[in-house]
Amino acid sequence: MTESSMWLSGKEASDALRVDEKTLEILRERGYLKPGNHWKSSNDPEQLPWNPKAFYQISGCKRIIEYLKDNYSSIDQIAA
Repeated sequence: MTESSMWLSGKEASDALRVDEKTLEILRERGYLKPGNHWKSSNDPEQLPWNPKAFYQISGCKRIIEYLKDNYSSIDQIAA
């Protein structure tokens, strides 16, 4: 599977992108990571509708995170 089509769980994405899961969640909530492009919700019926897990599209998230790291002194500033 190529990186461009790779969707990973929050834990796997956190490891691959070298940011913690909370940072991914904050980037999602603040609109830096867009639904459908950068993340999608699990369709597991046991998790719906209240707390579905997010899956992240790695190459898209990587571009956003690199941009933020290049343009801010710390990604933690954004997630604060």
